[in-house]
Amino acid sequence: MSPVRLEIVTAEKMVFSEEIDALVAPGVEGALGILPNHVPLMTLLDAGEMKIRKGHEEFYIAVSGGFLEVRPDKIIVLADSAERDDEIDLSRAEEARRRAVERIGSHATNVDIRRAEAALHRSMARIKVARRTRRGGETQL
Repeated sequence: MSPVRLEIVTAEKMVFSEEIDALVAPGVEGALGILPNHVPLMTLLDAGEMKIRKGHEEFYIAVSGGFLEVRPDKIIVLADSAERDDEIDLSRAEEARRRAVERIGSHATNVDIRRAEAALHRSMARIKVARRTRRGGETQL
């Protein structure tokens, strides 16, 4: 099967632009598997981990939402944010997770639970991607 071009773009930069063999993306209704020659598609992305396969290599990118469009000639991801594993500050991501859990558990009336849950999902995706390569594939939270 011939590869397909994948472009992952944020408002700040081009995060990834290469020919790939497969993509697994976190859609809002579940994980999406995309192979070359996939039917055209446009969908919303959720916060999570993108798994990219190129030959025998796998790459992981944490995204915090956005859009995914599959065209006949390429896959385009317009992400709210996207970080490769080596760009993620693990201690900062763990601190963001701790703060989000604390906000959710506080039951304070001034806490926006949806925002706190979204922050928790973003931080967990970042931690999962960062730990995947730094601890030999371990991804437990």
